[in-house]
Amino acid sequence: MKLVWWTAFVIFVIDQISKIWVVHVLDLATRLSIDVWPPFLNFRMAWNYGINFGLLAGEAPATRWILISVALGIVLFVLVWMRRDPPKTPGLIAAGFLIGGALGNVIDRVLYGAVADFLNMSCCGFDNPFAFNVADVAIFAGALGLVLFPGAKKGA
Repeated sequence: MKLVWWTAFVIFVIDQISKIWVVHVLDLATRLSIDVWPPFLNFRMAWNYGINFGLLAGEAPATRWILISVALGIVLFVLVWMRRDPPKTPGLIAAGFLIGGALGNVIDRVLYGAVADFLNMSCCGFDNPFAFNVADVAIFAGALGLVLFPGAKKGA
């Protein structure tokens, strides 16, 4: 479980530092857009009040706290899963990615009322209108990793 916690901590710190740097130090919250390496990488400020792609978006305080509760529930579920059926190292790292990313977005919701999304990537004539953050990438990678590297089957 130490590996899960250390991985989660590293992901959480990278996510929060990236958000502080881009949103506050580079002042993306005011500038709204910074072309870094167009069209491949741009910073586009987007406050996500919902879940992926703005689904369930609403600035109502109830929505915010429901999404925080769901994220914390998922973190608890993954922790219990890792305790009961611990996978090998890749699965533990994947769990840490998912937990660190989820907690990074929870902190955003607590501090800002929404998740700070800023990474925007386009390529090859496709203009991506969506933004995401480091936590989102970690959650996706962690969920994929848990599917690819599940715990060992008991009795098999």
